[in-house]
Amino acid sequence: MITRLLSKILGDPNEKEIRRCRKIVEHIKVYEKKYEAFDEAEIQNKTTAFKERLSSGSSLDEILPEVFALVKTACKRLVGKTYSVRGSDVVWEMVPFEGQLIGGMVLHEGKIAEMKTGEGKTLVATLPLYLHAL
Repeated sequence: MITRLLSKILGDPNEKEIRRCRKIVEHIKVYEKKYEAFDEAEIQNKTTAFKERLSSGSSLDEILPEVFALVKTACKRLVGKTYSVRGSDVVWEMVPFEGQLIGGMVLHEGKIAEMKTGEGKTLVATLPLYLHAL
């Protein structure tokens, strides 16, 4: 009861966090449109460019929208391709949607992202994984 009252007075902290992340999702969408025109070499060269920017003083937070957009672009390009996974052929059908991008941001910040079964936690993990691997 007290929690509900405080949420009404101060606002729900989860909603505030989601609103903050949605602003970043809009930046991701801008980069995603830009990357759609890239050829494979340009996509691959972005990793080197990101590493150079980080070594020049940029932070992970500064490049996050670009990095997440690149991962999403790579996922889109894989859709429909078949891969052998543990002896079985699997068709790639996963592209991160907004909720998964937000989940990736939450994980990047060292927080816990609760997701239901089937909501793509493994795909979500690829976003901050690539970011932190840089």
